[in-house]
Amino acid sequence: MNPERFAAAPRRRWLGLAAAALAAAATPWLAGCERGADRPALRGIDVTGAPYGRTLSLTDQHGQRRTLEDFRGKVVMLYFGFVQCPDVCPTALARAVEVMQRLGPDAGRVQLLFVTVDPERDTPALLRDYMAAFHPSFLGLTGTPEEIAAAAREFKVYYAKVPTGSGYTMDHSAQTYLIDAQGRLRIVLKHEQTADDYAHDIAWLLREGA
Repeated sequence: MNPERFAAAPRRRWLGLAAAALAAAATPWLAGCERGADRPALRGIDVTGAPYGRTLSLTDQHGQRRTLEDFRGKVVMLYFGFVQCPDVCPTALARAVEVMQRLGPDAGRVQLLFVTVDPERDTPALLRDYMAAFHPSFLGLTGTPEEIAAAAREFKVYYAKVPTGSGYTMDHSAQTYLIDAQGRLRIVLKHEQTADDYAHDIAWLLREGA
């Protein structure tokens, strides 16, 4: 699919998903326990101390080189996907919009990073429009095929080009990684989990780092 097709139906679909997520989250999500209370059970997989997911160096949709060091003080939601993804990626981004809304004022301490696994088609301009369709703070990251492959290896992400009748699509892992305010990989959340699950674990990391 050519990038020029972004401007029509796909963009309206992405905008619709983002709007639906915001409507579903009319009030901020409450964490359910106060500062100083016992640690709640995490909804995702605790991978604290994992020997992977420690480095990232790619270029955002504005042409700025980005590393995990740039987001110290924030919790990072890291997701690997691609713009032409028909369902999984827009659903994940729409859920991220809902999570940001549920976190209320704490959303300013959270950063979504979307790493493309399709750098051949996902140009910075296309990533810029795609991210803007969901949330103004979301960053899309790209690089050379070698840089994307290195990032995927670092976070144990699977992706592969799959030929289709008209070109190709991408098969890829769909989990989201949570990186704490000190830049450490802490939690892995599955695609099937809810915005409540995501917000719960992000809120816990934010309280821990406060």
